[in-house]
Amino acid sequence: MSLYAVIFYLLAALILVATALAVTRKNPVHAVVSLIFSFFGSAMLFFLLGAPFLAALEVIIYAGAIMILFLFVIMMLRVDVAERTGFSPVRWMPSIAIGLLFLALSGLSVFRESGSAALITPAMASPREFGRFVFENYWLAVEIISLLLLLGLLAAVLLRKGRESKEKLPGGGEGEEI
Repeated sequence: MSLYAVIFYLLAALILVATALAVTRKNPVHAVVSLIFSFFGSAMLFFLLGAPFLAALEVIIYAGAIMILFLFVIMMLRVDVAERTGFSPVRWMPSIAIGLLFLALSGLSVFRESGSAALITPAMASPREFGRFVFENYWLAVEIISLLLLLGLLAAVLLRKGRESKEKLPGGGEGEEI
């Protein structure tokens, strides 16, 4: 088994674990952080498979912009989770282990030996070719996704506004309808 195959299978396992942690966390901020680890792992897979532009897009768009949007929505909704305060090593161990494995694997994939032969032939495309391909063939899907993200943000704002109006009603008798 080559070094690339080992890195590939380890990355796949780490992506699965990080995604499972994102789904099973009770605290939404912890779930978003686990999902960010999953997106970084996917970006590392793209880089390993010879698509550095897609890896950069994964980090910039998904791990950056969309996860920041999720964090803003969580903060706007002010989700209250009753949780113990303080440092508990048991709670931090999965995150620390996954973070260290991601750092080790990214170091192996970026700073690999110069003599190692790649078994996977990379398929390179310039950003212009990639953009032209996406917007000529999948323009409708891109528009639908952008509309879904906009609707999600509007729903979060309306949910927060509805919660604020319910909080104002019993105390002062003032409330506004949505």
